[in-house]
Amino acid sequence: MSDLKTIVSFNMALARETENRGLDIRVLESGVETLLKNSGKGWYAVAEKSLDGGQRIVVGQILVTFEWSDWRNGNFWWLQSVYVHPDYRQQRIFRQLYEYVQGQAHLNQEAICGFRLYVEEKNHQAHQAYANLGFQETAYHMYEKEFPWTPPSFPQSIV
Repeated sequence: MSDLKTIVSFNMALARETENRGLDIRVLESGVETLLKNSGKGWYAVAEKSLDGGQRIVVGQILVTFEWSDWRNGNFWWLQSVYVHPDYRQQRIFRQLYEYVQGQAHLNQEAICGFRLYVEEKNHQAHQAYANLGFQETAYHMYEKEFPWTPPSFPQSIV
């Protein structure tokens, strides 16, 4: 929970950078908080750097969520919300996050049958980074249908 604000700000920046999209910060913060409180939905790993004086700051993140595959009798781990702060890019931060997640998959007691991720079509630098880690483009195109969503209303205080 101590990284909530940083993860929210990284996700806001990620949406702007990759899709030129603004997110509703209240919905995003609630979504991140819900996940941080319920590991059954997924989990974040963060990369930290030590500054002079011993202070540590978060410089990168990765989110892992789960997809059951009946064909494989195991879970795919989806790698999502991958973000490295611009000041720390090209310093192997993503690779360290990925290697950490890969290590967690090998330690996991459940059947993990692989990793999946999606990447914005024109983000060629990310395409290359993932290919360098052994990811292969699939024969599938991704489609989605979003439902209209209204944030829950909060009860008014009674006077």
